[in-house]
Amino acid sequence: MKYKPLFVFVLFFTAITSFFMPSKSSASWVNLFVVWDGYTYVVSDENVTEIDKEIGHVTKYSDMEGTYSGNFSNIYKKGTKYYSIKGISTDDAIAIKEKDGIYKKATREGEYAGNKNDFLKPGSFTIIIGILFLLLVIAIGFYFVEKKGKKGK
Repeated sequence: MKYKPLFVFVLFFTAITSFFMPSKSSASWVNLFVVWDGYTYVVSDENVTEIDKEIGHVTKYSDMEGTYSGNFSNIYKKGTKYYSIKGISTDDAIAIKEKDGIYKKATREGEYAGNKNDFLKPGSFTIIIGILFLLLVIAIGFYFVEKKGKKGK
């Protein structure tokens, strides 16, 4: 029966992990967008020909619901380049280079809701509390195992 505490620990750890870190689901996005410099740009069907200079690229792609840091996109893969458009401020719009060499216009919608410090977002507090609780349970478990071991000697 010396494996019973280990079994209980693994079972408890699995339950806590699944509770505090639920799997993300695929999102049904309202808009296809990119994030650049902390702002959301909604991608349109409009092609752009007057390209100025490269200003950045996608650093994180995901079609899963959530908020992400960096130059995130829910349509373009990591590495897709962003460009400024001649005669248009990046405060208004940017161009996205697609695989086939066509540039699509993306219009600035507003500040990105995602936090640049994902670890510090509100949901992280629950995870931190869960981890601290788990560490407390492990410490108490080790205490009782050690106490039982000393009793047997």
